[in-house]
Amino acid sequence: MKRIVVLFLLLLLACDRSVYVKVHEDKNPGVFPDKVVLGSSLALEGHASYLGTQTLHGALAYINDVNSEGGVHGRKLQLISYDDSYDPPKCLINTQQLIIKDKVFALFGYVGTPTTVKVLPLIASAHIPLLGMFTGANALRKPFNRYVINVRPSYYQETKEAVSHMVRDLGLNKIAVFYQYDEFGFDGLTGTELALKDWNLEPVARGSYTRGSLDVAEGVARIKDSGAEVVFLIGTTDPCIKFINELGKSGLHPVYYTVSFMGAREFARNLGNNHKDTLLMSQVVPPFTSVADLTHSDAADYVAALRHSYPHDTPNLVGLEGFFNARVLVEGLRRAGPDLTRDKFINAIESMNKFEIDPGVTISFGSSDHQGMDKIYFTRFHNGQFEVMDNWAELRRSLN
Repeated sequence: MKRIVVLFLLLLLACDRSVYVKVHEDKNPGVFPDKVVLGSSLALEGHASYLGTQTLHGALAYINDVNSEGGVHGRKLQLISYDDSYDPPKCLINTQQLIIKDKVFALFGYVGTPTTVKVLPLIASAHIPLLGMFTGANALRKPFNRYVINVRPSYYQETKEAVSHMVRDLGLNKIAVFYQYDEFGFDGLTGTELALKDWNLEPVARGSYTRGSLDVAEGVARIKDSGAEVVFLIGTTDPCIKFINELGKSGLHPVYYTVSFMGAREFARNLGNNHKDTLLMSQVVPPFTSVADLTHSDAADYVAALRHSYPHDTPNLVGLEGFFNARVLVEGLRRAGPDLTRDKFINAIESMNKFEIDPGVTISFGSSDHQGMDKIYFTRFHNGQFEVMDNWAELRRSLN
């Protein structure tokens, strides 16, 4: 039996109008005797397409393996994915279609802060689970939302750890922030400001750019005369590299740090083998440098699955995170049992305590804690790639 549910969908269309929609909601949408239907909106085209594509491929590599073995409780997993090109209005439209037309069981694998944050009102209205987002946005954590399930640590945690290393381990106190002028950039900026406050410090300068553009002139102008020893980059690959190059033309070569959203392999590819600036990046999954020997590494299962489903892809940390997200999704479906409902799925996720998704990598959730992982790792750009960073004393000596 179907019931009528009224959802107020605030779609930020070009005309900027609110849309009032009546939705027929099935009692148990997306669940069939032979399959469970899931939905995703992420960047498959445009300047953030690498992140979206690799997140999707990493997740599907695991899902394909699960389906080849019969699925979960006899149901195979079907993932409907739509491109939003890292554009919030497109993401809203996609999410509306996934909920209303496609009637998916849950939303999964969204990419980006500005896009994902925009769909939160729909999540709350539809009471639909949203799991495994490639973003560390604080808005997905506070206020607490029973239907939002984060696997990765937050940007606040990443920037807090980074500030501690800069100040305590490297002796660098003058930190500037170059950020994307939207929810993502604001989140990274706020996280940095809060972390610096713990050391009785504040950013020596703040500069920004508009999402989707390469106009970094304002950011360069605000930061180049600040005396910054470190610049935190809270943005996407192309504008951040242009900012680094423009600052370099002025003879300035501070230490650069960026959060995990940048995507290490794509960032390294665009930097080139000969880049000499000190570049650090935090990671939220165990980093690896080479795929030559991963037999006993945290990424071994991911690499094997990726080669089976996407043999032309190069293993990377973005895909590994998507792979881990899919493992959490599947474990939740298994624990929920054959009589699957959204509430049972949420309860199943909350039952995970020190669940090992890979050797040495555990996640824990609870009824008031919907973030599974907390550990932050660091990498350093060297010889054309980001390598594991574990000797801060040596880096400090090299900077002096």
